[in-house]
Amino acid sequence: MDLMEKLTILADSAKYDVACTSSGTYRAGDGVHLGNCVSAGICHSFSADGRCISLLKVLMTNFCMYDCKYCVNRRSNDVPRAAFTPRELAQLTIGFYRRNYIEGLFLSSAVLRSPDDTMQRMIAALRILREEYGFAGYIHAKTIPGADPRLVRELGLLADRLSVNIELPSERSLSLLAPDKSRAGILGPMRQVRIGIEENRYELVRYRAAPKFAPAGQSTQMIVGASPETDYQILRLTQGLYRNYGLKRVFYSAYIPVVADRALPAPGTPPPLLREHRLYQADWLLRFYGFEAEELLCEEEPNFSPYLDPKCSWALRHLEQFPVDVNRCSRQMLLRVPGIGAKSAARICAARRASRLTLADLKRIGVVLKRARHFILCADWGVRGTAAATRAQVAGALLDPQAFAFGCEQMSMFSPAPDAREAKQEAMAWIERQM
Repeated sequence: MDLMEKLTILADSAKYDVACTSSGTYRAGDGVHLGNCVSAGICHSFSADGRCISLLKVLMTNFCMYDCKYCVNRRSNDVPRAAFTPRELAQLTIGFYRRNYIEGLFLSSAVLRSPDDTMQRMIAALRILREEYGFAGYIHAKTIPGADPRLVRELGLLADRLSVNIELPSERSLSLLAPDKSRAGILGPMRQVRIGIEENRYELVRYRAAPKFAPAGQSTQMIVGASPETDYQILRLTQGLYRNYGLKRVFYSAYIPVVADRALPAPGTPPPLLREHRLYQADWLLRFYGFEAEELLCEEEPNFSPYLDPKCSWALRHLEQFPVDVNRCSRQMLLRVPGIGAKSAARICAARRASRLTLADLKRIGVVLKRARHFILCADWGVRGTAAATRAQVAGALLDPQAFAFGCEQMSMFSPAPDAREAKQEAMAWIERQM
């Protein structure tokens, strides 16, 4: 098998790994090494000057000793198999970089023979890149659960970001769909990476020349829709991962049925992309808006609305906390107003020191008034002095009319577009039932 055939197989096998991540580290070119690593981002991200920065996403091998039911590369699945040698992968990466095709590498792998053997192959490839070719660009590497801690440490000294895929949201689903893996085997390396990053911070303070360990932190990926867990369970797990393991990002991957199994959605079932989108929105609220998972969902209401984003849903359930005066309230409360984002809240806090803000000022700042006006007071706008809008009217204003050009169902490439009016009526009926 030639190199192009291997690349075709192993790049296609890697498409289910989520890697749309900013680099999170800065390592400028020094005139000696090849490439540089900046915080603007990697993998189809865009830098400040508008350049698209791309990443080679590939597997070391898709030969696998495990038989995870949801995985296209599982042992019992009949698919073409291939494996790179460490030098082949290093030469391919450098060749693509020199042709300006890529600016970094995302390296994952199926488990060939054993976790230690697979990790040694990945480390050998990265060592050739770093030491022999002097490559200083961004590298994101997936650690293999069950590998020797010394190998995890060695990989972290070569890569910018490490990640350990948690795969499924519960231990029960993991034992059912991936019997060769365990929760402890996944969380162990994750804990080791967190400790390694913390220890490295102290080393760098004491010794400026100390080697950096995973300077861009660690992340993980969770499959959504392959198992029966609710959004509430997934969000609580996400919150725990951020707090206990110091993750930079949790990525969600809508399950695409690729194999037939009674324990999984049938092939042809549309992937739950809308659900994945809602989880990303909620994840943003956890990380930057000060929300708790228990505020956004509960056991009685365990899944997100398909019609409203999580922040709007929370605001509708807590109308007693509104309206808030944008000229007086705290930044934390501003962040909870629909239509006000993190940047807008910071601008409001800065601008109100000079004068009382009006609706026109808020519009210039970037506040989405169509949403926010139902929840705020300002110098020339007072909700209390006007006819109070009903909860359903407020909900109607929070719905995005452009979303109903395609409806709230999961669309396929050739599906006919549903009637937008019917979709909006369905949404309003759902909201009124919830109230």
